[in-house]
Amino acid sequence: MIYFDHNATTPLLPAARQAWLDAAARFIGNPSSPHRLGARADATLHAAREQLAGFLGCDALDLVWTSGATESSSTVFHHLARGAAADATVWVSAIEHPCVLAAARHHFPNRVRLIPVTRGGVVELDWLRMALKKSRPALVAVMAANNETGVLQPWREVLELCRAAGVPFFCDAVQWIGKLPAHGLGGCDFVSGCAHKFGGPRGTGFLKCPARGQFHPLLLGGPQEEGRRAGTENVPGVLSMLAALAAHVAQSSPAASSRGVLAPWTRPGRRPRPKLARGDARATEKLAKPRATFERKLPAILPGVEILGAGEARLWNTVSVLMPEADCRRRWVVKLDKLGFAVSTGSACASGQEEPSHVLAAMGHTPAEAARVLRFSSGWATTAADWSALAQALRQVHAG
Repeated sequence: MIYFDHNATTPLLPAARQAWLDAAARFIGNPSSPHRLGARADATLHAAREQLAGFLGCDALDLVWTSGATESSSTVFHHLARGAAADATVWVSAIEHPCVLAAARHHFPNRVRLIPVTRGGVVELDWLRMALKKSRPALVAVMAANNETGVLQPWREVLELCRAAGVPFFCDAVQWIGKLPAHGLGGCDFVSGCAHKFGGPRGTGFLKCPARGQFHPLLLGGPQEEGRRAGTENVPGVLSMLAALAAHVAQSSPAASSRGVLAPWTRPGRRPRPKLARGDARATEKLAKPRATFERKLPAILPGVEILGAGEARLWNTVSVLMPEADCRRRWVVKLDKLGFAVSTGSACASGQEEPSHVLAAMGHTPAEAARVLRFSSGWATTAADWSALAQALRQVHAG
């Protein structure tokens, strides 16, 4: 089976698997325990926190280990709702992941304002700029890269607008991290990341949040994570996540790798502050080349096909396609699966629902069009031959 659903979840990298096994054997103590085994586990978590902080560009104390993006998102909105005024609103982009939208609507019922996007799937910066001049929400939430279309969002510009307005900014960076250089994300007030989106273990993630001031934890119990997230920390999961991220940094961000950011977690030391370099752009272009070749072939294979967000900057691994025939769930996904290709109809968290994709609706697509969309999302080991084979499989299904 050739796997083209990496935006849903990724296979566990060998380096991440080995890191988990090593950590499970070596760090057997509870990080909160007073004995040496506990102190050793706690010190290792601190070193991992320092390395992730260097990657994001923030302070190590800003980072909280979580079970993944869903918990992180719920934590952000729970925290804000406990401290916000009763009539406070939050502004969330109309294309956010369901875990962000659902958490916002739960904790701020009838007080969520959707930030519109263009037909290409990019947040309307002018709308946000004008809206911030008129009112001040409790939070603005805009993702770094969309999970369905791969379209990159102007999170840096949104961050600047929020800073100028004195509004906290939350960036869901789940699809960005591991695929693109992430230094600078640490400047956001809140950032979420999830290990299983870049070759790490499921059930492991992080939240970047302010280390100072009162924080209202979602999970109550012990004093772990400076009182921001109760529960015994998952040391093997964290170290496995860092190993996976280090592997991708070495491949897609030469500048960060050469500076030692996310070097093996067993190496303590002062965390460096990398700057983006031309090598990062060249590495990304190399990863995107097979996808670009595939996209050039598509119109000849499938007349009338439309690539969503084609005119916008996108993740190097993602192609969201409006197919020329209806009912893609039964026709395309099933037939491609029989030919040995795992593809998706969009967000894995929403694919089991009957409602049309809210992302595609926000981009102006009708429910009938949304029912014809397929998503192909490759991985770091996906080859040009894999993309070519997918093109041939599409040709075969279309002809049949």
